Amino acid sequence: MDLDVLNMFVIAGGTLAIPILAFVASFLLWPSALIRIYYWYWRRALGMQVRYANYDDYQFCYSYRGRPGYRPSILMLHGFSAHKDMWLSIVKFLPNNLHLVCVDMPGHEGTTRSDLDDYSISGQAKRIHQFVECIKLNRKPFHLVGTSMGGNVAGVYAAQYPEDICSLTLICPAGLPSTTDSKFIKQLRELQESKHIDRIPLIPSTPEEMADMLKLCSYVRFKVPQQILQGLVDVRIPHNEFYRKLFLEIVDEKSRHSLHENMSKIKAPTQVIWGKQDQVLDVSGASVLASAIPDCHVYILENCGHSVVVERPRKTANLILEFLALLHSIDNNKKQA
Repeated sequence: MDLDVLNMFVIAGGTLAIPILAFVASFLLWPSALIRIYYWYWRRALGMQVRYANYDDYQFCYSYRGRPGYRPSILMLHGFSAHKDMWLSIVKFLPNNLHLVCVDMPGHEGTTRSDLDDYSISGQAKRIHQFVECIKLNRKPFHLVGTSMGGNVAGVYAAQYPEDICSLTLICPAGLPSTTDSKFIKQLRELQESKHIDRIPLIPSTPEEMADMLKLCSYVRFKVPQQILQGLVDVRIPHNEFYRKLFLEIVDEKSRHSLHENMSKIKAPTQVIWGKQDQVLDVSGASVLASAIPDCHVYILENCGHSVVVERPRKTANLILEFLALLHSIDNNKKQA
């Protein structure tokens, strides 16, 4: 073989080896960096752009795609200790021409974290209203989506700022009393009795605790490599002190049943989506909402746990689109009548 050709193959092989070795090194040594790259890649692939909005000295971080149009914009509120990118799995199945906004909740990811802030559910709803006004999202009523803690905030928002929204989707929301204790509630009670309340199942600090949390939150059993579990923990550990403070705030009497206390004030057409095998917040909460909200559409997903957004993203996206289409059709019929 010609020496130049041999050199070419050596150089080509070396060039290919560099990114491969970099990937392997990242996976083994810096799995948290790999996770950040993963979210960055999917935001770019899905056309989600990251922006910041300021209300006085308070900063909100959010991602968006599309522009306001004839269809309602959609604002998505994530759950406890998550971030705006948790919605990417659903964004993937939503039309590109829909205006989507995913915001980091108060104290999370790129949004301001302050010891002086009010992290109660009502306090968070006020902050989200400030964000909405910052980006002028309420020039026209929008569709609000919230899951878990974000569902609690979304429901309170709908009750407190009814003029802002045209419709509401609550995905296994917190803030409701339950006739049946979930596995998570039973675990919390046991921890309280043993005075180990600092070991909250939703705040893992080791790969083993992360694996337990994933099993608790998901009915589907994902096979997650040990290095990825370590990366997920590494990303969270710097924030665990805040998560503990926030958790104690939202389970306090002021916030524990905020959605239940406000649900009778919700006038917007409401969609409730819940995983039947939810071990964090019992599915019986769906019937509580259905009995209190006049125009409430309930969907119970079989073989699905608390992490509905991750476990059933396509189904969830389709349910939201079908709900919006139904409301659009009803609105058109009223105009024609």
